[in-house]
Amino acid sequence: MTLQLRVYVPPHPLIKHWLAVARDVATPPVLFRSAITELGRWLTYEAAREWLPTMETMVQSPLDSCPATLIDPEVPVAVVPILRAGLGLLEGAQSLLPLASIYHLGLVRNEETLEPTCYLNKLPEKFDPQTRVLITDPMLATGGSIMLAMAELTQRGIDPAMTRIVCVVAAPPALQKLSAAYAGLNVYTATIDEIVNNQGYIVPGLGDAGDRIYGT
Repeated sequence: MTLQLRVYVPPHPLIKHWLAVARDVATPPVLFRSAITELGRWLTYEAAREWLPTMETMVQSPLDSCPATLIDPEVPVAVVPILRAGLGLLEGAQSLLPLASIYHLGLVRNEETLEPTCYLNKLPEKFDPQTRVLITDPMLATGGSIMLAMAELTQRGIDPAMTRIVCVVAAPPALQKLSAAYAGLNVYTATIDEIVNNQGYIVPGLGDAGDRIYGT
């Protein structure tokens, strides 16, 4: 079977609700942060299906022993939030993945060239090849930042097929770049918007997610 990029837009009513709250320009920062946290939680829930490593065991119930399935603690799981805005999704993701290691990656976009540069990289020199990685970044617009993040991860041994990207809004330019470069990658998003304007913003999108999260 040929590996290819898979993009999931879960039809969950809570995801739709919090997306609507996040889109609304009248939503104040405190509620916007809550919306992004909830989207991080529910999208991570969807992304974790058939992705988290499990192990079979036996447990003793109050009445009898029975087979059980547990998350395998020996297989490493990592969450990589793309600063700043990825921190908004991190809280929701971390509530479901409390044992995951957190590796921060700070990227900033040049507003003239729209190209990203890295100002903070807390990734290890080499990952265990079995590591499951969840990347959180609210907006996949031109694709510059997520492509840089994927390049940093893959050169450190991460398998794209074991990687999940959680975002709120994705656009075709970013998805096309990811598809061309990383077969087997999976993206989980609340919605796909078709337009990216000349300033690199998704329309209708959310606006600047980082500014709205932090009220700046």
